[in-house]
Amino acid sequence: MPIFEYVCRECQHEFETLVFGKQKAECPKCQSKKLEPQLSVFAVSSKSGATSQSSISARACGSCGDARGPGACSLKNLD
Repeated sequence: MPIFEYVCRECQHEFETLVFGKQKAECPKCQSKKLEPQLSVFAVSSKSGATSQSSISARACGSCGDARGPGACSLKNLD
């Protein structure tokens, strides 16, 4: 599932969201669809599926600070 980062042109809120198919993203704060896409960091996985603690960098979501990591603020309804 692709996670995209945006800045709302109406309220300047920075956020990340999951976007499916032809779905259009909207600001979670003001519901505006006038968004500025941002460049974001992407994840890479190994072919073997094996991961080591040194290859995983745990960091908070850049938009909301959620300790679950980037994109977590878009998953609040799944808790």
